[in-house]
Amino acid sequence: MSLELFHLKRDIPFMRWARSTIYFSVFCIVASVVLLATKGLNLGVDFTGGTVMEVGYPVAANVPVVREHLAKNGYGDAQVQNFGSSTEVLIRLPVKAGVTSAQLSEKVLVVLKQADANVHLRRVEFVGPQVGNELFADGALALLVVSIGIAIYLALRFEWRFAAGAIFATAHDIFIVLGLWSLFQWEFSLTVLAAVLAIMGYSVNDTVVVFDRIRENFKKTRSNDVAAIMDNAKTATLSRTIITSGTTQLMVLAMLLFGGEVLYGFALALTLGIVVGTYSSVLVASPIVMWLGVSREDFVKAVKPESGAMV
Repeated sequence: MSLELFHLKRDIPFMRWARSTIYFSVFCIVASVVLLATKGLNLGVDFTGGTVMEVGYPVAANVPVVREHLAKNGYGDAQVQNFGSSTEVLIRLPVKAGVTSAQLSEKVLVVLKQADANVHLRRVEFVGPQVGNELFADGALALLVVSIGIAIYLALRFEWRFAAGAIFATAHDIFIVLGLWSLFQWEFSLTVLAAVLAIMGYSVNDTVVVFDRIRENFKKTRSNDVAAIMDNAKTATLSRTIITSGTTQLMVLAMLLFGGEVLYGFALALTLGIVVGTYSSVLVASPIVMWLGVSREDFVKAVKPESGAMV
């Protein structure tokens, strides 16, 4: 017996809002594509290249104070985080025109020593633009491969209309998250890319649960009212959707609020992705399936009369 938050006597008419939700989703996708084409993503040092410094302190470093001190001295674009232990700090700096990696690290070290003379440099590494371009290309390839894998899985598990609906819903989630990243020019790093890949998996999982119930309803009912069948399936799985999304969101919000800068981008992407993914699973994927012409006959094979039997 599955856990239910509530038991509704009547089905919620989700499909009544199908046209409005699809129009809204298409608008969001188009807006996201326009933003990505015009503003682009604010790529982090992982992709653009830059200088990576590891410095050590005799006692636990106050990362927010270090970050604030660097910002006051003209290095507001520096990424500062603990690395390995509380006394080790990793600083990422974007490429600066006319300044070599060695010169930049020396200037930053001088600024750090102004606040704490005991700080010492552990190592300096330079991530070239070529490496950054390769990472960006590999990240895009990862998104493509995952998308193809999801499409194949859905095509094998479901009737093709369901596969098309799930693929559209997943693409909807990714475009909207990337569009928000472009709109607010939040830094897009490798951890954010990892979150985007996680969102794809989460969204597909939620959609598949709803689709499974819709398929069961088609097989066990004699009704040809597709909208009513889908409304019943969504209402029946609503408790599961709320419990799963709610508990996952609580965990992600804990990372967002208390995980620090290291996990901030990752947690923010997941927070937005869970909201958008839940929305698309319930209100985006199914209307696509219905409008592609799915019917009960796609799941229940007609009984052929036996040879010689009277019709």
